[in-house]
Amino acid sequence: MKKTSLGKARPLLTAFGPFFGLLLVIGLFCADSQVRPYFLTGANFKIIFVQTVIVAIGALGMTMVIVSGGIDLSAGSVVALTSVVGATFLLKNCSPVLAALLTILAGGAVGLVNGTIIAGFRMLPFIVTLGMMGIARGAAKWLANSQTVNPPENIVNTWMNVSDPEHLFPLPDGVWLAVGLAVFMSAVMRWTKFGRYIFAIGSNETAARHCGVRVQLQKALIYIVAGLFFGLAGLMQLSRLTQGDPTVAIGLELDIIAAVVIGGASLNGGTGSILGSMIGALIMAVLRNGSNQVGLPTYMQEILIGAVIILAVGLDKLRQRRRYS
Repeated sequence: MKKTSLGKARPLLTAFGPFFGLLLVIGLFCADSQVRPYFLTGANFKIIFVQTVIVAIGALGMTMVIVSGGIDLSAGSVVALTSVVGATFLLKNCSPVLAALLTILAGGAVGLVNGTIIAGFRMLPFIVTLGMMGIARGAAKWLANSQTVNPPENIVNTWMNVSDPEHLFPLPDGVWLAVGLAVFMSAVMRWTKFGRYIFAIGSNETAARHCGVRVQLQKALIYIVAGLFFGLAGLMQLSRLTQGDPTVAIGLELDIIAAVVIGGASLNGGTGSILGSMIGALIMAVLRNGSNQVGLPTYMQEILIGAVIILAVGLDKLRQRRRYS
């Protein structure tokens, strides 16, 4: 009887686990009476939402990759590369709309290379994307001549611009874009054939192939779409900094992967949700923001984030053992 009740409770715990984690993190920082008055304000939550955007958009792409049983370690480097690409086009007096489109497509092009090599040559995603991490970072430095690219004032700069910093609203356009894309991708993952293929490949690639799924083609498409999201995250990075910087987003891929795993996705594939990943991204932003409020030095913040990543992977392993026990 107890086992039956526990079995019924597990889906609920899995679904609401990220929310409990978010509440726990907020509660920990609110326990400090000196931090609480500044932490629980609309102005501070506006900062948190803005800080979440880049990781959240990257997590939209990474969720697909991880659910399908893959990994993409090049995300941070692609964000840096595409921010430089966008800034370079703007510097050459390209229209902001066209520059934004080319920036996103540049991310998709990197995804196309990753997906083609992984699917076409059946190479390990870890190795391919690890190599692409260095290639994309080097390409960003080459394109920017190892310096920041500073385009003239343009509309792209306003998408992540914080107006009325003393109040929660209005939120920057980038925040609403991330929310809208999260809703859209939730529908894609839940109700489309493409979404079902992602879960099928991650759950059992051989079975998916026997069921008629063109696994290699779908894998390539997954990395292409993920690349487009990384390109969009690069565009938001450009908007936030108002410049293209080839040295930004170092380690960003770890934040993105941690957000997805904290949100309930399994590194073994077959499990995950967009909503969970968005909550995971919010948890990462709250951790960084709260650490700053408490006054933790940068090295302590890095240790904390590293510990959270290890904990997230450990929880994933625990979930897997309980699933098959």
